[in-house]
Amino acid sequence: MGRDDGDTVLPRLTDHSIADALAQATTGHALAPREGPVLLAHVLQRGRTWLIAHADTLLSPTQRAHFERLVRRRQHGEPLAYLVGEREFFGHRIAVSPSVLIPRPETELLVEWSITQLLPRAHVLELATGSGAVAIALALARPDCQILATDRSHCALAVARANARRLLAQTPGQSADRLQFAQGDWYGALDGSAQRFDCILANPPYVAQQDPHLRQGDLRFEPPGALASGPQGLDAIEVIVAGAGARLKPGGALMIEHGYDQGGAVRALMQKAGLQNVSTLRDLAGHDRVSTGVR
Repeated sequence: MGRDDGDTVLPRLTDHSIADALAQATTGHALAPREGPVLLAHVLQRGRTWLIAHADTLLSPTQRAHFERLVRRRQHGEPLAYLVGEREFFGHRIAVSPSVLIPRPETELLVEWSITQLLPRAHVLELATGSGAVAIALALARPDCQILATDRSHCALAVARANARRLLAQTPGQSADRLQFAQGDWYGALDGSAQRFDCILANPPYVAQQDPHLRQGDLRFEPPGALASGPQGLDAIEVIVAGAGARLKPGGALMIEHGYDQGGAVRALMQKAGLQNVSTLRDLAGHDRVSTGVR
């Protein structure tokens, strides 16, 4: 999370080696110990193990200045992922920007479930794709599936498309045609199409609009529209559940990520919409995280 101890003073680098830079970056708790190497590796475009092996290497004035700027921005709360421009998700390096939500480890549950549950050659719709992390991870793990990923944000879709082009191109035998993108708000992105899907995945905004956490730490820098949705955090989920029946094939599944305390409410919405076999999966921390239902 971001730091609020804004009075911490980061000393200017007087010694010029990698080791000195990292030591001085943690002075006064300006950075957590793991964060300095991440930022400096980004500045030098090297791996963190390289930093250890070359700790006596001297930094140029430009490199030192760049590192100092990033340290100060992190000290004032900017997310590490935005500062370095990427976050690892499901073993893939996903590029991120302030126009997209930073992928979280708990969202990997969406991918894990879909990989194991989808029938061969399934057609999948992902709503609110953001950086494209879920759709891309699924496309790489299940090359037999056809995936349509949507988002209402043009900026988010630009990030998602760029991630897809890069990661699919790096994987032999992968066809970019299997993963398509469309712009629009929820099912509106389908533009009147009557297409139905074997599975609908969504990690929509689910934080209550007045939740105090939205004004704290890293969340202050992420797009509000990707985080909050209505007084109870359920507005977007209600829209997705209500429209799922018209977009799922018979036997098709809806899978939605939600807050740790929203499992009961989401299951009730799915049951009210006529979905069957409604259940909730728990994340590694043991919290309700993803609810599913079948048409």
